[in-house]
Amino acid sequence: MPMNRIAIGEPGEASRPDALKAALAEFFSMLIFVFAGEGSGMAFSKLTGDGPATPSGLIAAALSHAFALIVAVSVGANISGGHVNPAVTFGAFVGGNITLLRAILYWMAQLLGSVVACILLKFGTGGMKTAAFAVSADVTPMNAFVFEIVMTFGLVYTVYATAVDPKKGNLGVIAPIAIGFIVGANILAGGAFDGASMNPAVSFGPAVVSWTWDHHWVYWLGPMIGAALAAIVYDMCFIGRGTHEQLPTTDY
Repeated sequence: MPMNRIAIGEPGEASRPDALKAALAEFFSMLIFVFAGEGSGMAFSKLTGDGPATPSGLIAAALSHAFALIVAVSVGANISGGHVNPAVTFGAFVGGNITLLRAILYWMAQLLGSVVACILLKFGTGGMKTAAFAVSADVTPMNAFVFEIVMTFGLVYTVYATAVDPKKGNLGVIAPIAIGFIVGANILAGGAFDGASMNPAVSFGPAVVSWTWDHHWVYWLGPMIGAALAAIVYDMCFIGRGTHEQLPTTDY
């Protein structure tokens, strides 16, 4: 069981230079990702005069998030592992690939990066609203909760298959592309229902800046559960105790 490999971390680990550099990398990667992803939605709203959601808007959101995530993961890969998502970090922790102390450092950096990105967007757009994630009409919070679990399961399963698995070989080279693609595909699948967050930090920044917290728990609990399930399932089925390698971070 990967749960047996969960580690708290050594005293002082969170203050080590390598850990601080990794957290800084997560901050900048998240800022890049949220600025491009949230910014594309704001640009679409401006072009359409805050019109209703359209299929073209959904496609634009999927493409912008996919492209931005490919870049954000790539630029952080050699420093922090390029998690760019508290749920991915949680999945790495559950699988014994990162200590709790380093994970907390990552979470703080990721959340701060998202908030700063949204503040910059609000200022740069002349005060436009940073739209928080919301459950669509005729969709219940439980429907959205299930969506977030399943979509994040697919994301973290992809992370494990292409980046964490010691047997990945050259497949690791395309990990950022695969991760970006699954996020884009999931936005096409779930965006019309709950916005398809799959990332608590991506939901947190707009919620803070717009101070909108309706059903916000969905965008934390769903992704965290989906990430933990993916980590446990992939590790137990395809990595196993005998072939597992302890990794300081999720190495993209």
